[in-house]
Amino acid sequence: MSGADNNPMAMILSILERGKGSSYMEMMRTRDVHFHCQTMGFGTAPSEMMDILGLGSNDKDIILSIAPRQTINALAVVLRESLGSSRYRGLMMELKLSAVNRLTAEMISRTTTPATPNEGEEEMRNEYNHQLILISVNQGCTDQVMHTARAAGAMGGTIIRSRLADGGMMGHFGIQDVMEEREILMILAPSNIATQIMDAVNKEHGVRSDAKGIVCALPVERAFKV
Repeated sequence: MSGADNNPMAMILSILERGKGSSYMEMMRTRDVHFHCQTMGFGTAPSEMMDILGLGSNDKDIILSIAPRQTINALAVVLRESLGSSRYRGLMMELKLSAVNRLTAEMISRTTTPATPNEGEEEMRNEYNHQLILISVNQGCTDQVMHTARAAGAMGGTIIRSRLADGGMMGHFGIQDVMEEREILMILAPSNIATQIMDAVNKEHGVRSDAKGIVCALPVERAFKV
């Protein structure tokens, strides 16, 4: 595994209006970000809030991308210069990536033109001081969970469908009725209210509730409107 080499990797999570994913990835390739995985999701924000934020419809393209940290720093400079354009009607979040297998890192690095000092000189910092909250619940429970999260300060979230690979661990602790079909609710929240959102959700929808919720959070290095 490789996480602290001369050309360390970083990850981008992008949540875009449905149908924008292909052109977005093409734009990323022109900026030397070539490794992407794409899935689909559904937004939870009310339509009036989507209009205010300029984020379009509730159907989403979700893209995970990996690139050298310098390349993403250079991309951040370009995105900052075009803030407010909202061409893809979505958000891009830069997440910590502590390790990646060495061959993958080498393949990605070889397809990337090294950034010039001016392009990649920015440090990766939590400029916006946000957390990405991930809540895994039984299918059909996300509306109630999002209602609780909003009451605690969340603005909105994105849902992706998932499947529980092995629920045996919960059974060992006497937790029953855990569905194989699950939904993961992703909420970008300021760090100063992330804990209260997580506490509220865990209290109402934790593993001993009907939702069987599992809650965790990841630090977001930077977030941009794209």
